[in-house]
Amino acid sequence: MNVFRLAKDVVIGRARNISDKRIFHNMSLVALLAWVGLGADGLSSSCYGPEAAFLALKAHSGLSLFVALATVLTIIIICISYSQIIEAFPTGGGGYLVASKLLSPTVGVVSGCALIGDYILTIALSVASGADAVFSMLPVEMQAWKVKFSLGIVIFLTLLNLRGAKESVVLWVPVFLIFVLSYTFAIVWAISAHFGELPNIAHGMVHDVQSGATELGWLGLVAVVLKAYSLGAGTYTGIEAVSNGLNTLREPRVQTGKRTMVYMAASLSFVVGGLLLAYLLYHVVPVEGKTLNAVLFEQITAAWPPLAAKSFVIAAMASSGALLIIAAQTGFFGGPRVLANMAVDRWMPTRFATLSDRLVTQNGVLLMGGAALVLLSFTAASVNLLVVLYSINVFITFSLSQLGMVRHWWLERAKEPKWKTKIIINGVGLLLTGGILISLCVVKFDEGGWATLLVTGLLVAVAFWVKNHYRQTQKKLYRLNELVAAALADDAIVSEKTPPPCDPNARTAVLLVNGFNGLGLHTLLAVVRMFPKVYQNFVFVQVGVLDAGNFKGAAEVENLRDHSRKEVDRYVAYMTRRGFNTEAHIALGTDIVDEAANLCDSIAQKFPQAQFFAGQLVFKDENLLARWLHNHTVFELQRRLYHHGRAMLILPIQV
Repeated sequence: MNVFRLAKDVVIGRARNISDKRIFHNMSLVALLAWVGLGADGLSSSCYGPEAAFLALKAHSGLSLFVALATVLTIIIICISYSQIIEAFPTGGGGYLVASKLLSPTVGVVSGCALIGDYILTIALSVASGADAVFSMLPVEMQAWKVKFSLGIVIFLTLLNLRGAKESVVLWVPVFLIFVLSYTFAIVWAISAHFGELPNIAHGMVHDVQSGATELGWLGLVAVVLKAYSLGAGTYTGIEAVSNGLNTLREPRVQTGKRTMVYMAASLSFVVGGLLLAYLLYHVVPVEGKTLNAVLFEQITAAWPPLAAKSFVIAAMASSGALLIIAAQTGFFGGPRVLANMAVDRWMPTRFATLSDRLVTQNGVLLMGGAALVLLSFTAASVNLLVVLYSINVFITFSLSQLGMVRHWWLERAKEPKWKTKIIINGVGLLLTGGILISLCVVKFDEGGWATLLVTGLLVAVAFWVKNHYRQTQKKLYRLNELVAAALADDAIVSEKTPPPCDPNARTAVLLVNGFNGLGLHTLLAVVRMFPKVYQNFVFVQVGVLDAGNFKGAAEVENLRDHSRKEVDRYVAYMTRRGFNTEAHIALGTDIVDEAANLCDSIAQKFPQAQFFAGQLVFKDENLLARWLHNHTVFELQRRLYHHGRAMLILPIQV
C-alpha cells in the first residue's frame, strides 16, 4: 500500500488540503491559461478547417473570401452569444445547463449527451491529427507506430489531467505561444508582402462569382459556398468549453470567462480568416503528402536564407502538431464536467460527480480517456474516418443553447432593457448553428455521420434508464423517511431525561450517518431494539462529501460543513433527551472511507468499548448493473476497520 501511495503521489500528485483557504485561487485559471487550455481546440482546427473549406471550392477558390467572412462572423456571433450565456449562468454548466433550465430537462439530456460524444471525438481526432503531423516528418517505415503513439499520448494526457486542470495547462503554454506567434507572423508577412495584390483578389472573387453563376446557377453557387462553409465547421468546436468549465476560472469568474472568449474570438478569427486570404495571395495548390499550411509556409519562406526558412517551417509545423495534441485538453476539460453536472441531476451514475483527493472528477477523466482509447483503436487513428464523425454533436448543443437563450430573453423582456439586442444576437446564432447542423447532417450522414447520431441516441437512452432507476429508488426511500416525521412527533412528547456523567469506558455505540433521515433513524432504532440497555454512550459520525455539485467555492465548503454539523446535532438532541451521553463528530472530504476511518480511530481511542454500526440499503431484484449505480462505502469501511482491529456491524435495511 505504501508503494502504491508513493507511485500515486509521484504520477498524479499529493492530496490537496481542502482546509486551505486559497485552494480555489491556486487551482483556478486566469484568462491566459484558460485561453491555452480551452482555445487550443479551436486554434488547432486551423490546421485542417480552412484547408477543407478551401479545397471544397475547387476551381472557384476566389469564393473563399465569402467563406472567410462568414466564418469570422460566425465565430464572433457564437462567442458573443456564449458570453451572454456566461452572464446568465455564472456558476457554469454550458449547453447542458442552458438547455435543461431554459427548455426542459429532457432537451438538456440530449444536449449533454451530444457534448459528451463531441468531447470524446475531440480527444480522439486531436490526438490522431497530431500523430499524423508528427509522423509526416518521420520516415515512412515509422508509420506502423502511429496508432501505438496515439494511444500512448491519450494515456499520458489522462494521467496529466488526473493531477488537475491547472497542471495540465501550464505544461503546454510554450508550445501554444510558439504556434500563435509563428502563425501570426506568417499571416502578417503574407499580407504585407502581397498587399498590392489585394485588388486582384477582389477582382478574382467577382470573376468566380460570375463564372460560378453561369456554370452552376445561383443556387448551385450558393450550395458550393455553403458546403465549404460547413466543412470548416470544426473551427467552432471548443467555444462552448468556457461556459461549461466556468467554475475552474479565476474570480471574478464571469469577467475571466468573457475575457477568455475575447481572446478566443480574436485569435481564431484572425488565424482562420488570415489563412484563407494567404492561400489566395500565394495561389496555394495541394501537394501530395503535405498540408496546405505546409505548402503556404514553404512558399512564404522561399526567398529566405535556407537555414532560417527551414527552421521557421519546422517550428510552425511542429507547433501545429503539438497544438493538435494539446487540443485534446478541451475534451478532458469539458467532458468530465458535463458528466458531473448530469450525475448531480441523476442522469448519469452519481460516481461521476465524485472528486479525487486532487479535487478532480477522476471517474469522468478516466471515462473520457478510456473511450478515446477505444475509438482510436477501433478506427486505427484514421483522421479521415474520425473527421466524418466530428462536429455534428457540438452543433446540436450550439443550436439548443441558442434556442434556450432566445426563449430566455423573450420571457425576460419585461425585466431586461436590452432584451431586443440580446435576442437578436442569440437568434442569429441559432440560425447560423442550426443551418450548419442541417448541412453537416446532410453532407456527412451517408459518409458515417449516422453512426454519431446513433451513438448519441443510445447514450440518451442510457441517461433515461439511469434517471428512471434513481427516481424509482427515491420513491422507495420516501416510505423509509416517514420515520423522520414519526421521530419528531415522538420527540415532542417524550419527557426529557438528564444523562449521567460520561464514562468513556462504558459500552459505546458509534453510528455512521448521512443526514437526519430515515436510513439513519432506522439504524439507530435497530441498535436500540437489538441491544436494549447495552450502550450508555452514543456517538454519531458524519462525513460531508465534497463533489462536483458543491465544490464551487470556499463559501460552498463552509455551507457543507454547517449543514453536516446541523444534521448530526439533531441525532445528539434526540438521544440526549432520552438520557444517553451523546456526542457527534464530522469531517469533510472527497473520500468517505478515509475520513470516516480516521474519525473512527480517534473515537476508539476515547471510547475503548466502542462498537461501530452502519446501515445499508438492500433493494429487491437488484442486479449487477443497478448495483453499480449505488455506492457501497460501508463495506469498504468495514474492511478498513477490520484491518485496524475494530468490529463494525452492518444492518441491512430493505426497501
